[in-house]
Amino acid sequence: MSSTQQFYEIYRATSIGNALTDTLDEMIQTGRLAPRLAMKVLFHFDRIAAEMLADKVKNKLTFKGHLDTYRFCDEVWTFIIKAASFKFDEETVTADKIKIIACNSTKPGEQQQ
Repeated sequence: MSSTQQFYEIYRATSIGNALTDTLDEMIQTGRLAPRLAMKVLFHFDRIAAEMLADKVKNKLTFKGHLDTYRFCDEVWTFIIKAASFKFDEETVTADKIKIIACNSTKPGEQQQ
């Protein structure tokens, strides 16, 4: 795997990604970590999060709702869905409003086959 390969940074906005970013920021501010090393940690987080979700998560779900807004920018789809209903196996979960972010399966800079 090339060290110049890029990965989406969307998982940094998750609770664990925010906690990691906050911790790295604090370590930089107190001089315990160099900013360059913090960026390397975030790059590895982006890579591992994407790889683990692709390789380890095999659950499937179906969902319904009313599409309120959608946009496509920089190869990323964003959907806002109102009155959403998700069905996991035998369990159904509902939400008033959700946001779905969908990225191409190829990584940025990688060519589709």
